[in-house]
Amino acid sequence: MRIDLDILQQWIPIGGRVLDLGCGDGTLMRSLADNRQVTGYGLEIDAEQITTCISRGVNVIETDLNQGLDNFQNDSFDTVIMTYSLQVMRRPDQLIDEMLRVGKECIVTFPNFGNIRTRSYLMLRGRMPVTKQLSHQWYDTPNIHFCTVHDFDALCEEKNIRILHREVVTERFPDKQLKGLLPNLFGETAIYHLAK
Repeated sequence: MRIDLDILQQWIPIGGRVLDLGCGDGTLMRSLADNRQVTGYGLEIDAEQITTCISRGVNVIETDLNQGLDNFQNDSFDTVIMTYSLQVMRRPDQLIDEMLRVGKECIVTFPNFGNIRTRSYLMLRGRMPVTKQLSHQWYDTPNIHFCTVHDFDALCEEKNIRILHREVVTERFPDKQLKGLLPNLFGETAIYHLAK
């Protein structure tokens, strides 16, 4: 399992109700059900991923997240999660508002476009970066809103959203040692735990 998923599981209350937006193949929801005894749903748009969720015993609903979360009442869940999907949403700011409306807390993860390797790639090659976290070419990428740790901090401040926890992760040395000093520069993936 990805390191960001391992970290965010620690922030999920045991026995809590969870909504996983863009749940993919259901790996995270299955792990949370097995290890944290959570109940809840995954929301997914891709039919193949939905089939995989069902085969894993994950409750899944076919949904286009760009249409919002109108089908859910306020505070329906303890935690709403969105991992590596925020950057593909048309209005990520509005979706975060919706996440905090239907959940008491939310957790988001996204590729940090402010990472030194991403910056260097653009500066030295003069081309849009292609990395493990941003693996598509500019013309076929689903990513439409690139964001940095500093950008996301500013959004939270602007919307009066409390940051309960923030972690950045990287797989590379020496970035692992430096990410605590300069998270925007050395973190590859940002993980935020938020509340209103």
